[in-house]
Amino acid sequence: MADVLGLGLTHFPLLGGLDEKMAILLRGTLKDPDIPAAEKDPANWPERMRREWGEDEGRSAAPAHRAELVKELARCREALDEFAPDALVVWGDDQYENFREEVVPPFCVLAYDDIEVHPFSLMNEYGNPNAWGRPDDMTFTLHGNRDWSRNLADRLITDGFDMAYSYRKREGAHFPHAIANTQMFLDYDNAGTEFPYPIIPITVNCYGQHAIARRGGLAKFAEIRDEQLDPIGPTPARCMELGRGVARALRGDGRRYAFVASSSWSHAFLTDKLWHIRPDTPADLELYDALLAGDRERWRRTTSQEIVDAGQHEMLNWFCLLGAMDELGMDLTWSTLVPTDVFNSNKCFAIFEERATTGAPA
Repeated sequence: MADVLGLGLTHFPLLGGLDEKMAILLRGTLKDPDIPAAEKDPANWPERMRREWGEDEGRSAAPAHRAELVKELARCREALDEFAPDALVVWGDDQYENFREEVVPPFCVLAYDDIEVHPFSLMNEYGNPNAWGRPDDMTFTLHGNRDWSRNLADRLITDGFDMAYSYRKREGAHFPHAIANTQMFLDYDNAGTEFPYPIIPITVNCYGQHAIARRGGLAKFAEIRDEQLDPIGPTPARCMELGRGVARALRGDGRRYAFVASSSWSHAFLTDKLWHIRPDTPADLELYDALLAGDRERWRRTTSQEIVDAGQHEMLNWFCLLGAMDELGMDLTWSTLVPTDVFNSNKCFAIFEERATTGAPA
């Protein structure tokens, strides 16, 4: 029986909010006075984007987008429960949350035991009530295992990968929503409160040159015109090497792991060349076609500049997953891409299983 399952999914924060606010990022972007009027005119947008935007700024299209995402998340959860892991290893970006000016590690194992997480804290900042009607200050327990996480960091360092580790969340910091939302969305019906599996989080500095410069988030063009860029984040190839290292470190230790990449793909608010209005769908489709074809070399030769140009910063989490799947000889058995222009980012979902048991992706 295989002892690893691979999953890729989104942690799209606005899925946790109300439909009427699902397009709030685009609505805010269109108020940026430094974006040319022609770019903001729906008459000049792609046909799908005009259709999604409609007559009510995306409000009517939001329920269908939510339904599609929830359906694909349920398929991932079904695979997870059938596999019944001892723990999830989740690669997720820290978006100016736990790590700020004091230190920005390229990668960090969060060696925590159980921790109480406020999953709605980010949405509260946008004035966006949660989709479940739960109290804004609701918490859930994110189960962890300090010893397993610490041992993973130790094995990675022994294997030659200089891995950072953390035993305590920064006081007053948001817990990285890429990790918290992974639990919340894989337990969607319960808003994350009944998720039974421990999580070993590995944060990735996906935002790189924008980690501090843009505080891991949105910025108006006037604010970024003369911005002082930070050092770049880990390269896509290095992320794949980390994935390989994690696979080697955990292979054969007697436990069953689900390896999870947590992120949407190209983000509109990171795609400067498209004026933060829509994601770079052609760039996403190129990598998605390579994913379906099993062409991991195409992924490996992706450059950091290509990632930043396409607003694919958070996809570095997926590069970690692809490296692990390559190391373990695992194939893609199912995937789908949910495209959108209005709801900030294209969302990919994927399941990887042991090569000997797989067929062609469905």
